[in-house]
Amino acid sequence: MLRYIFGLRGNTEIIDVSKTIEKIDEAAEFLKSAAASGKVILFEFADFYCPHCHMFDRIVITKLQKEFGDKFEVQMIGFPVMPGKLPTVFEMYNQAVTMGKGQKMKEVLFQSIHDKDIHMFDKTMRALILKEVGLDRTAFEAGLASGKPFRTLGEGKQWGERIKVTHTPTVVLDGNIRIKNLNFDNLKIVIQSILDQDSKS
Repeated sequence: MLRYIFGLRGNTEIIDVSKTIEKIDEAAEFLKSAAASGKVILFEFADFYCPHCHMFDRIVITKLQKEFGDKFEVQMIGFPVMPGKLPTVFEMYNQAVTMGKGQKMKEVLFQSIHDKDIHMFDKTMRALILKEVGLDRTAFEAGLASGKPFRTLGEGKQWGERIKVTHTPTVVLDGNIRIKNLNFDNLKIVIQSILDQDSKS
């Protein structure tokens, strides 16, 4: 894998992962296991209220998932950049991830905000969303109340700030390769090159 290579190559920034993640051993093990399985992990710093994130997720991510199938995984890192918005949707997403429904929650939240123009996520609205996503309301609300989803949001923001994320979406592949050009063709080339490199090692 193209890990621990630092500098700039064309439209790709190479990041020293040891300076960006406090739990480096844990992160390294995670990335090693991903490499061993022949999978590329795309970390997507995104804001649910950002229309660019919505379009990127709906168009580019969908195409990449179809292109690479089980060799490709997306992990969204909530990174609020839109002013005046409560963190509730990010906490909802983080809680859904712990309950195994992160992808579905992400889709429903993006649709709710951008297609249905819903911006208030009180308990009544959450109940409707939970029904659509297929999550138990009592367990979900207990998870939110625990504070863990909010702490997860804080950890993601800290990581983003350490690697100088200034806008969304921002993409980091395999924990250390930051991509500037986020169109499908460029991402496809970079992801394929990582997979090809992994197959040789």
